[in-house]
Amino acid sequence: MNGIADWGRVEFTSVRELRGPLAVIDQVEGVGWDEFVLLAADGGPQRQGLVLEVDRGTAVVQVLQDTSGMDPARLRATFTGAPLRVPVGPGWLGRVCDGRGEPLDGGPPVVGAVTSAVGGNPVNPVLREPPAEPVLTGVSAVDALTTLVRGQKLPVFSAAGLPHLELAAQIAAQSTAGGEPFCVVFAAMGVTHADAGFIRDALEERSSSGELVLLLNTADDPVIERILTPRIALTVAENLAYTGGRHVLVVMTDMTSYAEALREVSAARGEIPARRAYPGYLYSDLASLYERCGRVRGLPGSVTVLPVLTMPAGDITHPVPDLTGYITEGQIVLSRHLHARGVYPPVDALSSLSRLMRKGAGPGRTRDDHLDVAAQLLSALARARQVKELADLVGQAALTPTDRSYLAFDEAFAQGLVHQRRDESHTLEQTLERAWQVLLTLPRSQLTMLPAEFVDAHRPPESG
Repeated sequence: MNGIADWGRVEFTSVRELRGPLAVIDQVEGVGWDEFVLLAADGGPQRQGLVLEVDRGTAVVQVLQDTSGMDPARLRATFTGAPLRVPVGPGWLGRVCDGRGEPLDGGPPVVGAVTSAVGGNPVNPVLREPPAEPVLTGVSAVDALTTLVRGQKLPVFSAAGLPHLELAAQIAAQSTAGGEPFCVVFAAMGVTHADAGFIRDALEERSSSGELVLLLNTADDPVIERILTPRIALTVAENLAYTGGRHVLVVMTDMTSYAEALREVSAARGEIPARRAYPGYLYSDLASLYERCGRVRGLPGSVTVLPVLTMPAGDITHPVPDLTGYITEGQIVLSRHLHARGVYPPVDALSSLSRLMRKGAGPGRTRDDHLDVAAQLLSALARARQVKELADLVGQAALTPTDRSYLAFDEAFAQGLVHQRRDESHTLEQTLERAWQVLLTLPRSQLTMLPAEFVDAHRPPESG
């Protein structure tokens, strides 16, 4: 018999072929897209899969573990009649798991009173609340100039050799939500074992305090698991936020590894490629992840997403950063030039932007002078870049005293505001006071974007 029904499940033995991470099963009936599948041979280990497509009685299933050693003739595929679900709840806090949610910390399997579909549930746009109130990261370059707002999606654009993993771990370790219940879900995809060990060490304190969920998919894990990892992370985060009442920060690194896994599966399916051989649905697939953040009217908590991605060859027009930029609300860009100067984190302030910063910073949210200080810093930094280019042409001796003050400002900005240790956390007060010290390297006449009362509070009029 080809099909056997049992308690709502249907078992088929007509596995035609195994193609990389895919299993092709013929003569199926009543099978739906995204359905959860269990595959096993007589006496062999059970493996899991998800239905990618069904057409004319043929189902294509992506196997979450490696298919090596499996014999199609001996396989039984059990279709469960439901999408993949995972237990959700506070039982995830403090746990370290692999990309499929299986424990890596030696503890028992994660359990929860309820389960949720990994694909998530669409939120009615009318019920979405605008992001508001900040998530303070303790990183001055972020908090001062590209403030992260609860419910926002704000990516980090980096390149090979830059410390994006260190920055992601530091933000995950230090972030707070103004004393309100807060936790972090960290999803690492395609990382080396050394990087996985670094992440565990860097986040050990937050994990031991029960404020962290850590999912680690390493480079030698099955590629399909990499596609599942961020979806499990977001499913867990949604429950912790909207049921548990926490403000949840979801850090996902590296989204380029995720996109490459998607490309590999697409190639195995024989799909027609689009830009750089990525599937044509890359945009909608990324959106299905990024758009799971936000605040929902009538529900407590919030989900904030910080995706980290490396731009191949530093190309910001590459499909992954390009499409990510269309979906998200700004970006934090890391700079090779600042990294070469020994500045950490090497955030390029003029290329970075938080489009929702005005929703989460300023009077009543951070500090009254925050937005004015940020605007003045960026204006002065842009002028300093122009002066540096002029100095390269005519020499510093030909510059006016005001122009030379901008050169001093540029150095003070990099070393006095942006630079901090990897284990150093700055409060917002410390960050803004550092910003003021940098601004005061300029003549008072150049602080035209700051109200006089703010300037007077930090430098009396007669000293200008």
